[in-house]
Amino acid sequence: QVQLVESGGGLVQPGGSLRLSCAASGSISSIYNMGWYRQAPGKQRELVATVATGGGSTNYTDAVKGRFTISRDNAKTTVYLQMNSLKPEDTAVYYCNVKRRSTYAYTGFSVSYEYWGQGTQVTVSS
Repeated sequence: QVQLVESGGGLVQPGGSLRLSCAASGSISSIYNMGWYRQAPGKQRELVATVATGGGSTNYTDAVKGRFTISRDNAKTTVYLQMNSLKPEDTAVYYCNVKRRSTYAYTGFSVSYEYWGQGTQVTVSS
């Protein structure tokens, strides 16, 4: 029940910059985490960065620390990934990720749901 629309991918030279955007719509009131993952050819999908919608805490993979910055808007419905000092090894399909939690009133039992965007290609090459 959450739809994600990604934008901002493209082709850049090493050392260049890109800014990815992901807008969420639908059942957004219970979203507790938003982030970005990436998948290169022949590799598993890996975490890039996440931000918690509650306290705003962030998490980055070591490969992008100091170069990438994740952020969200005031409404907490859009997440951004500012990518600076891009390297060829950053080339991958980047996927927006959203996590939502529902709690059932009768029992207090909670269930988490995960949603993915369609992916946007980022290519870093000279």
